[in-house]
Amino acid sequence: MPDEPKTLDPAARPAATAGDSPAPDRDRPAGTAPRGTEATTVTQATPTAPATPEASTAPGTPAAPAAPAVPVHRRFLVPVVLGLVLAALNLRPAITSLGALLEEVSEGLHMSGSVAGVLTSVPPLCFAVFGITAPRLARRFGPAAVVCAGMAAIFAGLVLRPLAGGTAAFLAASALALMGIAVSNVLMPVIVKRYFPDRVGTMTGLYSMALALGTSVAAAATVPMTGALGGDWRLGLGVWAVLAALAVLPWLPLLRDRDGGRAGASRTDTGAPRTEAKAPAQAAAPRVTRSRTAWALGAFFGLQATGAYITMGWMPQIFRDAGVPASTAGVLLAVTMVMGVPLAFVIPRLATRMKTQGPIVVALALCGLGGYTGLFLAPAAGAWVWAVLLGVSNCAFPLALTMIGLRSRTGAGVVRLSAFAQSVGYLISIPGPLLVGVLYQHSGGWGLPIALMGGLMVPQMIVGILAGRDRTVEDEC
Repeated sequence: MPDEPKTLDPAARPAATAGDSPAPDRDRPAGTAPRGTEATTVTQATPTAPATPEASTAPGTPAAPAAPAVPVHRRFLVPVVLGLVLAALNLRPAITSLGALLEEVSEGLHMSGSVAGVLTSVPPLCFAVFGITAPRLARRFGPAAVVCAGMAAIFAGLVLRPLAGGTAAFLAASALALMGIAVSNVLMPVIVKRYFPDRVGTMTGLYSMALALGTSVAAAATVPMTGALGGDWRLGLGVWAVLAALAVLPWLPLLRDRDGGRAGASRTDTGAPRTEAKAPAQAAAPRVTRSRTAWALGAFFGLQATGAYITMGWMPQIFRDAGVPASTAGVLLAVTMVMGVPLAFVIPRLATRMKTQGPIVVALALCGLGGYTGLFLAPAAGAWVWAVLLGVSNCAFPLALTMIGLRSRTGAGVVRLSAFAQSVGYLISIPGPLLVGVLYQHSGGWGLPIALMGGLMVPQMIVGILAGRDRTVEDEC
């Protein structure tokens, strides 16, 4: 039998029996319960930004004899989940329904190919211009109120757009709907980080899945629904206002939650303020313009958005020009979009389990290269395969949203990073759909535009790898 060790590590002492007084635990981390108390002490994470060193319990400070913390805003969680899903369902139908009927709208409003290209560039332009205002609006009114107003703006724009008698009025109504989409785009990651900080991947996947579902349903259903309504493209576009009206409702109970998403603001489910130590301003709101990761993430977001809006705006027309019937072309776009339904749920969860997201970036870019190559060589013969590959490639969007949540440690950092990455990204994506329209009109075919689309996959892969590195913007600011 081996000899007993002559000295014992205090940490290796036997657990105290019932009635014994616990020995001092000098080596345990500050702020944690002594060993042997796990059965009686329960700590619940509260949905706030990750704690900063300044907000942690000071070493040697005894725990207050209060009840265990409960998740903040518990009474709001059901409306938040429902609101996220309905909002996500409305973030793309205004765009994909127009893509499915672009030829009819162009003829009805007497647009040239270049003007139609401008029309497909309006979404990223509005997202860049209006998205940058989202953090300021969220600080003033609360993110839930801003998203509620965004849903109302989408509804108003979709109601007014079919009533437009000319291109200018049509663009103005579209811009109103897209303004609502822009601020909601920016605030979705913020709301997820605020209410579900320990489930960022799951909740990002949920609303990304709903976003993909709304995108694909609008692409597939708009043409047949327009036919059922007598063939009037105005009715086919206007019917999506009903879905937008429904999306306003879940956010109304959340209008009282003005603190939602603010850094350092936290309340219990009874509405009582929770005392928290405030982090320095630099930690609470990093200057993301100094971060290389933020710029890489903005470039990645912009390049993936370029591909997505080119696809939503022009892919049905590419298939129609290749001899595919209009209804089938709409279904092909729907297939591309519907690929995001399962993958938008899987990819964020996978991304949060990986230290770096570069491998996912590369896999998605390779699918995009394969899809564009097939679209260049045999657009009609392999249409279904190319639609699937491009749909997988478009799942770079939920990946980008997930990386926004992963690249900052604080709620305030996510607000700044989300606004910065999306605004920079959408500015980058503005020329893409317009350039495709110009190349198509002047070259008389789709060869050059498709070559451009495929070529953009290479820089997207590079900046995506840089954005997916295991670091946060606070480390670089």
